[in-house]
Amino acid sequence: MPQNQLKKKFRLGEVIAEKVVTIVAFFSLAMITLIFVFVFRETLPIFYGADAEASSVPAQIEQQETYGGEGVQEVAMQSKTSSHDTEGIASIDNLTGTTWQPVSGKPKFGIVPLVLGSLKVSLIAVLFAVPIAILAALFTSSFAPKWAKELMKPAIEILAGIPSVVIGFFALIVLASLIQNIFGYQYRLNAFVGGVALSFAVIPIIYSITEDAISRVPGSLTEASLALGASKWETAIYVVLPAATPGIFAAVLLGIGRAFGETMIVLMATGNAAMLSASLFEPVRTMSATIGAEMAEVVFGETHYNVLFLIGSILFLFTFVLNAIAELFVRQRMMKKFQGI
Repeated sequence: MPQNQLKKKFRLGEVIAEKVVTIVAFFSLAMITLIFVFVFRETLPIFYGADAEASSVPAQIEQQETYGGEGVQEVAMQSKTSSHDTEGIASIDNLTGTTWQPVSGKPKFGIVPLVLGSLKVSLIAVLFAVPIAILAALFTSSFAPKWAKELMKPAIEILAGIPSVVIGFFALIVLASLIQNIFGYQYRLNAFVGGVALSFAVIPIIYSITEDAISRVPGSLTEASLALGASKWETAIYVVLPAATPGIFAAVLLGIGRAFGETMIVLMATGNAAMLSASLFEPVRTMSATIGAEMAEVVFGETHYNVLFLIGSILFLFTFVLNAIAELFVRQRMMKKFQGI
């Protein structure tokens, strides 16, 4: 009897745990879906609002009958006013322009500089973060003594808990002046400074996932390589890293997503100017920084408001695509290739 009662208690606890996990997973999925629906709902007026506004202008003009020169002048004035009102419509030509100037007599919502700015800063951050994080994880897992591993791993992972605004403030005050003195470029805040600062936020993510992936490599592979006469470095580079490639690939994709969606660091360290340039040492403005800087100042329901939600939708879709690639490509392709599944 006591054993049966104990089994029933354990079974009851498992059922409760399963239900709690199921409920939490359901609410998490529901919240993500609601966020997705909200963001795209606020974006939709761009696609049907512009056509409605543009078509309403000639309709208003055709309804008025004119007789004589005075009426013609009135219609001409109204036509000029109406054409001026349509300057701020978020048409395809306006959205694909190269100028972001949403607050002016003739608003321009060209998001191309914002997209390219986000890609430029993210690329710089990844180029700095990926080699450092992977080599640090490889050293921690394969070469560092136990006492060093116990110190290095928590120290690197603590970086993930540092607020973004602290990293941005450090880049704004210290890093920007230091890099400008080294390279001697014109603009103190630029894409290069923002990318270097952003790498500080990306390194802990890539490091943690890569270190876990390397640690899960079977010890038999390492022992077999060493038994065949390979050195530790040869074993680490030619055996351990290829075996951990699926996890490393997923870590890099997550790092790119983290860099692409970061707000405070790029807002404080990139100069925050929507300039379209191939130079790494000129100011840029990212999509996330644009949303963070302008969302609190726009009028609800206006074109500028909807365009900011369009930018948010692009960020959302980019992150979703990255996660889909990591899920499908890593599990179905790379796991089969490197682990024989």
